[in-house]
Amino acid sequence: MKVLLTGSAGFIGTAVGELLDADGHEVVRLDLMLPQAHGAAAPPPGTLHLDVRDAAAWTELIRGVDVVCHQAAMVGAGVTVRDLPDYAAHNDLGTAVLLAAMHDAGVDRLVLASSMVVYGEGRYRCSEHGVQAPPPRRVAALAAGDFENHCPRCDRPLEWALVDETARLDPRSSYAASKVAQEHYTSAWVRQAGARAVALRYHNVYGPGMPRDTPYSGVAALFRSSLERGEPPQVFEDGGQVRDFVHVADVARANLAALRAVVDGKAPAYAAYNVASGHPVRILDVARFVAEGSGRSAVLEVTGGYRLGDVRHVVASPARATAELGFTAEVRPEQGLLAFATAPLRT
Repeated sequence: MKVLLTGSAGFIGTAVGELLDADGHEVVRLDLMLPQAHGAAAPPPGTLHLDVRDAAAWTELIRGVDVVCHQAAMVGAGVTVRDLPDYAAHNDLGTAVLLAAMHDAGVDRLVLASSMVVYGEGRYRCSEHGVQAPPPRRVAALAAGDFENHCPRCDRPLEWALVDETARLDPRSSYAASKVAQEHYTSAWVRQAGARAVALRYHNVYGPGMPRDTPYSGVAALFRSSLERGEPPQVFEDGGQVRDFVHVADVARANLAALRAVVDGKAPAYAAYNVASGHPVRILDVARFVAEGSGRSAVLEVTGGYRLGDVRHVVASPARATAELGFTAEVRPEQGLLAFATAPLRT
């Protein structure tokens, strides 16, 4: 395959590009090198310093491409409300410009990097009343140390359940809203252009090359940076929040599987897939694994603090990706997070 890879110098884009190279594909790389992700770094060799919103600068590059792998995005939850225009510009406008340019060039295959944040809260079940959609957690309850969601009918604490791709979308941040918009633009393009696309909803990605010490770093990187400064990792709430942490090498493998599926026509015209390890883990255990891997297993601090808008549990079902893409993650969090404690990070 000849693949146009946007965001190729990023954390995930780098891993995807390396796997595509190893698998014998031709890769055209471009990246805007956003300072939030790259600092003042220059593009790596072989990477074109281009903005997907400026189609005139790269339209010729797309001619003859078999499929686009669109990783370019401004990531993170957003530091302030003032970030909203940047998310809309880079993620939503950038994707719309890309899709229009693909159509003009006759390129009709796409793999889109999406995110689990499109779900908002996860899926919950009451032992008496079945599946429930809880309201936002009350500030008074959070302040009192009650972090669980409660059944709106009987007020019992709800149990988390696996979220599959049919779950309703409920974005809770600037970034999440932009990822939902990217998916909607993509599905509209598929219908209008007679194209094919896959959206990959990444869960919590970690691994070598992850950026450190930025407002957009993942929690595993923040835990590690605290340990390296000799400080205890700050675990919010009671640490019982459940997530799925998926290794960047597995995310790259998911992208390769999706690229093959859309090029071969073996995937539906448009579908979204969870990209997850399939092994849920508590945030407290994420901190413990990273601490153990660094040799500081006793150093942890559960703060009881909270952030308004944070969700309690989001755990994915990876079944659809396994059944339709043939993708199953290989790295379990308890293995990968221990190794991540000493893996090279992006400065």
